[in-house]
Amino acid sequence: MEIVHISAECYPVAKAGGLADVVGALPRFQKELGHVTKVIMPMYRTDFLYKNEWQVVHKASASLGHSWFDFTVIKEVSNKLDFELYLLDINGLLDREKIYGYDDDTERFCAFQIAVLSWMNTWNLLPNVIHVHDHHTALIPFMVKYCYGFGRLSGIPTVLTIHNAEYQGSFGWNKTNYIPQWDSWKRGMLEWNGNINPLASGVKCAWKVTTVSNTYLNEMRFKSNGMEPVFEYEKGKCSGIINGIDYGVWDPENDKYLNDHYNVHSIERGKGKSKKILCETFGLSYDKPLFVFIGRLVGEKAADLLPQVINDCFRFIGRKMNFLILGSGNSNIEAKLIDLKKISQGDYNVYVGYNEKLSHLMYAGADFLLMPSRVEPCGLNQMYAMRYGTIPLVRRTGGLIDTVIDIGNQDGYGITFNEASVGDISNAIYRALDLYSQKDLFRILQKKAMSLDFSWHNSAKQYLDLYQNLQ
Repeated sequence: MEIVHISAECYPVAKAGGLADVVGALPRFQKELGHVTKVIMPMYRTDFLYKNEWQVVHKASASLGHSWFDFTVIKEVSNKLDFELYLLDINGLLDREKIYGYDDDTERFCAFQIAVLSWMNTWNLLPNVIHVHDHHTALIPFMVKYCYGFGRLSGIPTVLTIHNAEYQGSFGWNKTNYIPQWDSWKRGMLEWNGNINPLASGVKCAWKVTTVSNTYLNEMRFKSNGMEPVFEYEKGKCSGIINGIDYGVWDPENDKYLNDHYNVHSIERGKGKSKKILCETFGLSYDKPLFVFIGRLVGEKAADLLPQVINDCFRFIGRKMNFLILGSGNSNIEAKLIDLKKISQGDYNVYVGYNEKLSHLMYAGADFLLMPSRVEPCGLNQMYAMRYGTIPLVRRTGGLIDTVIDIGNQDGYGITFNEASVGDISNAIYRALDLYSQKDLFRILQKKAMSLDFSWHNSAKQYLDLYQNLQ
């Protein structure tokens, strides 16, 4: 079977969040199971582009509304990622350093999708499945079904995976002409809430829709930024498949970013050395339990609550713990977290920005991971943390429910709480301090967490089963 993944992100080429980790891993595991896998993504101006060798495989032109544009497709020569990687370039649109956040993102990703299908239209052998990811590529199921120029592709099954339904890519009908000539009777397959909504269109038009955990699949029917009726109506073709993690990248026994490797039998020594590096680097007290937050500093992750949580913990629980924050996002949240450094007594610090090496060191050296998300479709951080023997503190939502069992249960290995609130998060930290004081139990739970299997093998097989049922 040949599977083509089309995405705005793919690690290590370009990453803004968990979408990149999934698209960087799933195709490789599907290839290991005997299938041909390809990834097509925009050619951003990233380090990966300049540090690797490429071959031009296609050049052509296409139209976006009344404007024509040239595009070029290049292929990574060495097969470095263990699957075929193609980058598509459009001068003036995709030749940017950042992935998102531009005023013309609608034009950028519409043109990208049109160019991808225009290129695929020239292939002698068509793929068995087109697998698109999130709203940036979610117009493709509509285009292959209802755009006259892509009729040759209309028989290819399409699968849409939703990594986060909060972001839908809506734009006005004044930009209808961005979509190549299409059957006007199918207007309803594009529309939602008075706009063209790529994510809603993808849900309506894809042969199958998946999301990244079973709990999030159910949550979308009740809370999905206005798309609740769409998910309710289309629930028959939707399924939840939990993301995996790549143990070739995320494993303390062979992590290329760590100086001191360890496994379940050497956890105390290995984590201790990484924690020592963190504490020396950020001026923290080694003797105190270390709580970390790693992720985007946005309301969706409840990062806006962290300054008050940390303040309240120091005030009401006492200075019994360290906090270390890594992330970037909302400038107001960043400023408050930086300002909080003033009150540190060797027990708080923050690194604002993206730092892959530091994130690995924090998973290895931390005692606890804070993950109080308001929305968390799957979550990878909690699975990374557990692989490194770091106990997660998570809110009961989305994939966090599906992957973390509270220590109050016989089979538990994490700490969970109900609300994204200062009180609930602070209480979880209090419970964590009590657990940390019980050294033998704490070590047992660390080893238990490290022994859990969140690998991609099972998830990759579930996707393949889904594809097989479409043939």
